[in-house]
Amino acid sequence: MPLTSPRNMFDRALKEGFAVGAFNVNNMEIIQGILQAGAEEDAPVILQVSAGARKYAGQNYIVRLVEAGLMESDLPVVLHLDHGADFEICRDCVDGGFTSVMIDGSHLPFEENIALTRRVVDYAHERGVWVEAELGRLAGVEEDVHAEHSVYTDPDQAVEFVRRSGCDSLAVAIGTSHGAYKFKGEAKLDFDRLKTIGDLLPGYPLVLHGASSVPQEFVRACNEYGGHVAGAAGVPEDLLRKAASMAVCKINIDTDIRLAITASIRKALAEHPEEFDPRAYLKPAREAVRNMVRHKMRAVLGCSGKA
Repeated sequence: MPLTSPRNMFDRALKEGFAVGAFNVNNMEIIQGILQAGAEEDAPVILQVSAGARKYAGQNYIVRLVEAGLMESDLPVVLHLDHGADFEICRDCVDGGFTSVMIDGSHLPFEENIALTRRVVDYAHERGVWVEAELGRLAGVEEDVHAEHSVYTDPDQAVEFVRRSGCDSLAVAIGTSHGAYKFKGEAKLDFDRLKTIGDLLPGYPLVLHGASSVPQEFVRACNEYGGHVAGAAGVPEDLLRKAASMAVCKINIDTDIRLAITASIRKALAEHPEEFDPRAYLKPAREAVRNMVRHKMRAVLGCSGKA
């Protein structure tokens, strides 16, 4: 099946109360693990590519790896740019075969964010590509995205932003954060704010960034086999499931993939120090990604059987 737009995925997600997982990809094993999980769960999939992934693997390599994976799959799959920093990056991804791009002007003043988003929307829509934007700001660190403090999304501004920018979906800030260190105290999300935004934008797809749950079994395994991932804490899965039952149609997951694959590789190398064949430790790492993504689809996103 060829790459698709998020439109039909999100329309169904809004009607049936689930979210589609947007999983960050960097190499072949991660792509394979995610697509295998999607096939086994009969779930829609969004594969998203960050600026760091484009620098690491190269945009053309990632696109070709995804296309190779689709040759063995009949799943609906979106290829999405995560946190596009400027118009030029979004343009290059639109021209390079992506079916969805995110322009992140959340660090800009309101009017500048609208103007930048509108420019991307005009270019992308002429070519049939979906555009995600962001209003509000998440704290934390993820590759080139840095913010010390959160700025929660203002519901009234969200309505104006969507109307004037023309974006197809909107990432909102309600308490999640980037990276593996999301909460120092009790984990909370502002569901009242989310409900208000959803009520003001009925039938409109919202997006949740910084939504890894940081499974503690992966943290323990990393630390047990020589790592130092101290104090990592994510968004509890029940909170994410609640968000997915509301207006949130897309939930981003990156850190959990990194933890799953790193914990598996650390364990394999520690238990088999004589091993130097990359396939010997990358195969279980791919399996760890597959199992983690399957769990997310069933228990967190609610998208199993929704392909």
